[in-house]
Amino acid sequence: MNKLPVIYLTIDEDHETGLDAISLVDHPAIERNWMAFNKKQKFSLNEEKRIVSGAAMVADYPIYRKDEDGREYYVVFDSDAIRKIAYKFMKEGKTNATNLDHTTDVEGVFMFESFLIDEMKPTPKGFDKLPNGSWFVSYKVDNDDVWAQVKDGTFKGFSVEGVFSESRQMDVDKMIIEEVEKALRA
Repeated sequence: MNKLPVIYLTIDEDHETGLDAISLVDHPAIERNWMAFNKKQKFSLNEEKRIVSGAAMVADYPIYRKDEDGREYYVVFDSDAIRKIAYKFMKEGKTNATNLDHTTDVEGVFMFESFLIDEMKPTPKGFDKLPNGSWFVSYKVDNDDVWAQVKDGTFKGFSVEGVFSESRQMDVDKMIIEEVEKALRA
């Protein structure tokens, strides 16, 4: 069997690790798109509200990576790491730290809602069920150009960008990871 390393990532709340920004992307690594809301039809696009909501991070979800040397591996954020990341991001006041496809900083797009999924705050209705510890966010899009790209499907979800540290690593059969991914998407 093909064994791939699974690297659990976290941050150190007192050092230079953490999120730099949340990016609007076309293919989120967490494989979950956002939804955009209007006043009358809950899950559609509308010039009035210009809100996009969805998962920023999914707890225990293996994200496939291949580095510039061709090495394959998965990264995982557990619920404790996600909690630390979300708290530090909010504490540092980074709700305006938004970019497009991890390249272009953008004005007029900001986070106004953020919560961790748990028994008290379950996955909002209409979204794929998220495991406890996942981070759910909502953004207001006042930038006309970015809103046009949301409407035309250029951007479909969120992706986190930052500096993380390794908390632990293990080797797992690739087939097992594929089964876990399928189960989490179901």
